Amino acid sequence: MHYVGIDLAWGERSPSGVAVLDAGGHLVHLSAESTDESILAALAPYRDGPVLVGIDAPLVVPNATGNRPCEAALNRDFAAFDAGAHPANTGKPEFAGTPRGARIAKALGLDINPASGRERRGIEVYPHPATVVLFGLGRTLKYKQRGGRDLGQLREALQTLVGHVEALAGAEPAMVVTEHAGWRELATAVRTATRKSQLRVAEDQVDAVLCAYVARFATAHPERMTTYGDLATGYIVTPALPEGLVPTPRATAAPATTPTTAVEPAPAPTPTTAVAPEPRTAPDPVQAAVQAYAAQRPELERITAQYVALITGLLDDAGINYHAVTGRTKSVASFAGKAGRTVDGRPAFSDPLREITDQIGLRVVTYVLSDVQAVVELLADQLVMLGDRDMGLETAQEGRFGYSSRHVLVALDATRSDDAELAHMRDRTASVQVRTVLQHAWAEFEHDIRYKGSIPEKVAPDLDRRFTLAAGLLDLADREFSTIRDRLQESMTDQEPQSDETDPRISAQDLAAFLAGRFTDAGWSRTDHYAWVSELLLELGVTSLLELGELLKPVDSAVISERMGYRYAPGAVRRLDDALLWVFGDRYVMLHGNARRREALRTRLAKLSG
Repeated sequence: MHYVGIDLAWGERSPSGVAVLDAGGHLVHLSAESTDESILAALAPYRDGPVLVGIDAPLVVPNATGNRPCEAALNRDFAAFDAGAHPANTGKPEFAGTPRGARIAKALGLDINPASGRERRGIEVYPHPATVVLFGLGRTLKYKQRGGRDLGQLREALQTLVGHVEALAGAEPAMVVTEHAGWRELATAVRTATRKSQLRVAEDQVDAVLCAYVARFATAHPERMTTYGDLATGYIVTPALPEGLVPTPRATAAPATTPTTAVEPAPAPTPTTAVAPEPRTAPDPVQAAVQAYAAQRPELERITAQYVALITGLLDDAGINYHAVTGRTKSVASFAGKAGRTVDGRPAFSDPLREITDQIGLRVVTYVLSDVQAVVELLADQLVMLGDRDMGLETAQEGRFGYSSRHVLVALDATRSDDAELAHMRDRTASVQVRTVLQHAWAEFEHDIRYKGSIPEKVAPDLDRRFTLAAGLLDLADREFSTIRDRLQESMTDQEPQSDETDPRISAQDLAAFLAGRFTDAGWSRTDHYAWVSELLLELGVTSLLELGELLKPVDSAVISERMGYRYAPGAVRRLDDALLWVFGDRYVMLHGNARRREALRTRLAKLSG
């Protein structure tokens, strides 16, 4: 049995990719052909015997205009992933008679009925949606030549795809391409391409290999395939889109802007390893790193989600006010681009997998500047701080305004890494950006504008000046917001509580005002934190600020702070939380509202008990 892939050009003389896999999934043929005759000649050794040919070209086109029904159906599932199909109809010259794909299939003696059980068959396939499913992509890789894509972008995307394909050596079913000399030459050509035309020839062959793999995958896992359409109206066969895979939102900034939770990898054969069996030439280190990263990325996505949950939990436990905590796993394309960087003609990274430290990226956005510092101090106290850069300070020391953000590199401390649930996160660092809402707004807008690559040279100086002016204004606004917060916090102690006869709980607003007067050196906590601790007070039978004030009179806050050994600035709700733990002890631990954190509370109670 052989599996053939044909990436058939729509033009009669444009290059078409041809690839053949043997029964074990090893690549045995790879070429670019320019005519029907040369395609048939290349496949002459496989004209007899069982074969399944995946053809990336319409085989059945009966409609005079618009999309075929199969294209419309596929687009409903995959257009959001940028993997929609182009319309095929007989109004286009290339489909006016018998489609070229059907002519090739007939010459090869193939039955093109997708439901056929014959030993020599051909099916229409489409690489773009296949890559989405097979590699768990949130959007397709942009390796096809389109307006606005420069050589560097195309090369990076195609190099990423090459890494994914090579990583299928560890998939089920497996496909091994690195043994084939033609593939190794193609991978080198992609990495060293200096013209778009070189990439164009390479991309056709990579697509052909993908078509061959789809044929092999369809044979191994027919239950995981979807056939859009039918023989009468036209069809496309592709790996089925799993429920857990969703499109990556269209971001307005760098990759560190998207998911707050990681997408579960597709149940299709996402690779776990990629082994090159004894290549005759030494593997390119960048390509090898990209290949390894592509294989590791599903695991990194899970760890990213866990880091988001961990840091959110730390902030909530500390009662520190924040706007959002988000995370992203570096895309394979972004990793490939960074791994391939050079400085003075030499690679910027000798070991990209180890030296690129932002593979897992998180962002904590706060409201005011003082909370940025509180967050950094908390991370330093609760995790291992491996690096800390104040980008705003560095900018200010250069005598200018611009990008402001705190960048810290963290890892799990020994205690947490010994936790069985977190053990697999050991040795996985996370790069965390901490900034205010205003700093975040400036960074997002500036990044979006500058990375469009469309700023004319003649207006660049004026835009630089305006970006600097905006940064200065936002810096001033940040300081004013801090002052407003401080003044408001001072004035809140004079407010009279507004009781609600229908709700016995102390309102979040009244509790915030009370705590601002009780713990004058503590920062605000999140609004939902005040509501949460108010419910705990209700469980304790405390329904008024008067009762709460009497309850806290004997509490020595200085002793509590000393015994807790804070190395960060806990928020007002955390200060109250510790005071209630001091007063009620184990009764507080056993409250229904504390069910999920009893172990942590007992640890804190032991500290308070001295």
